[in-house]
Amino acid sequence: MNEKPTPPSQRLLSLDALRGFDMLFIMGFAGLVIVFCRLFPGDTSDFFIRMMQHPDWHGFSHHDTIFPLFLFIAGLSYPFSLQKQLSAGATRGDLYRKIIRRGLLLILFGLIYNGLFRFEWPMRTASVLGRIGLAWAFAAILFINFRTRTRIGIVAVILLGYWALLALVPAPDAPQGADIYSMEGTIVGYVDRLLLPGRLLNRIFDPEGWLSTLPAITTAMLGMMTGEFIRQPESRFSGNRKALFMALAAVGFTLVGMLWDLSFPINKKLWTSSFVCVVAGYSLGMFALFYWLIDVRGYRRWVLPFQVIGLNSITIYMAQRIVDFRGIAKFFFGGIAEKMPEAVAPVIISIGYLLVSWLFLYFLYRKKIFLKV
Repeated sequence: MNEKPTPPSQRLLSLDALRGFDMLFIMGFAGLVIVFCRLFPGDTSDFFIRMMQHPDWHGFSHHDTIFPLFLFIAGLSYPFSLQKQLSAGATRGDLYRKIIRRGLLLILFGLIYNGLFRFEWPMRTASVLGRIGLAWAFAAILFINFRTRTRIGIVAVILLGYWALLALVPAPDAPQGADIYSMEGTIVGYVDRLLLPGRLLNRIFDPEGWLSTLPAITTAMLGMMTGEFIRQPESRFSGNRKALFMALAAVGFTLVGMLWDLSFPINKKLWTSSFVCVVAGYSLGMFALFYWLIDVRGYRRWVLPFQVIGLNSITIYMAQRIVDFRGIAKFFFGGIAEKMPEAVAPVIISIGYLLVSWLFLYFLYRKKIFLKV
């Protein structure tokens, strides 16, 4: 049946699998769901299509979970990495240098993703990878300098303070009567317009701008505290109990986020405090499930497709920007697509795109080539 559960000292296979599951949607699965659902018009199909797209502003969909789950996982893995570094004799200076180097590399990759080598200005300087680099780095610095209780207090202060700031301080240049949580009225957009260099994604607002990176730090911190909890010895908490406690915490965070939404709307672009709570609930729930199935119960035979993606997540994120996987998919699958009904052709190309991308990662996996930042 299944293999023995992974000892706490070894790498958590569930982390790689969950990261791979998360990146699968970026890799093309979300697009496949959309074109497939369009074959069967109706309320159910419309629901799944909405779940694979971001809301225009306020609201929540599955697509909103991808970015914060990745950041949560990046945080979750850090206590394991930190312990490995300390066991190898790393000094405090070594830890800081590695944190800063990783943060700066992610910012650089984000600039490259945005078109750094086109040498055109103004270019967009904010990015998904840049936010991961900044949020993770600040969270890691806080993690190595403060105890758990203090970190919990810092998370609470950031989330409550961010709420108060957005609720009490509208954008000085907001149009008359603009909602304080609107793109035009929020102080978040004003700070972007004032301080963020280059081009903003939405002209007056950038979803990966300066101020909204602050609550994103708490997403990484919650991941790190989860990793710290998972590292507790089996003599204190069994794997089953860890999974149960995480599942209960997931319910708690989700309820808090939904209640907070009544006064501070769930909004990914603003990374509101209610959004942090809801995605923390989702992230904890998903990790509890993967951890229990894979590392506690030992069900691992289904993991490889996700593991292949999870071990090279940054690679595929960057490669899909650089390599024409869609052109490759059309080369191999375009002939079949042309023979199909017009509505089915996009499904065939989407399947081909996903398969070509995965085979690229599988080749790297077999050759043991992994991009580590």
